[in-house]
Amino acid sequence: MAHSFADLLVHVVFSTKRREPLLTPDIRPRLLAYMGGIIGGLDCVPVLINGPVDHEHALVALSTKTALANLLRELKGDSTAWVHATFPAHRGFAWQTGYAAFSVSESMRERVRAYIARQEEHHRRATFQEEYVRLLKKHGVAYDPRFVFH
Repeated sequence: MAHSFADLLVHVVFSTKRREPLLTPDIRPRLLAYMGGIIGGLDCVPVLINGPVDHEHALVALSTKTALANLLRELKGDSTAWVHATFPAHRGFAWQTGYAAFSVSESMRERVRAYIARQEEHHRRATFQEEYVRLLKKHGVAYDPRFVFH
């Protein structure tokens, strides 16, 4: 087969280390744009990246060349290094080690996109921890509550 084709849409969620509110207004807009560039540089498409002060959601169309784990390693590692270099006062910035990722059907694309777009409004009613566990349960992901946030 001469060409490879895929329609792999994924909703990824990850937080700052210890869910600290580090995504401040001075960092966040530039960081999200930078993260979009990282995703694009890996031949993936950043459909939308958004979140409140302690975590991010990303809706990403994966390429046939990039594995999810590699995307997240590059995204989190490169964006952390960029924050440290660009905002010296934020040398303590870091992402959590893990992440959650959920497949998204084309028919649910706009619904998930709208959910991600409304993150700040959503988190007036629910904490990150509540949202994360709800997403894991909704998607039938097995987890041990003792280790989800450590």
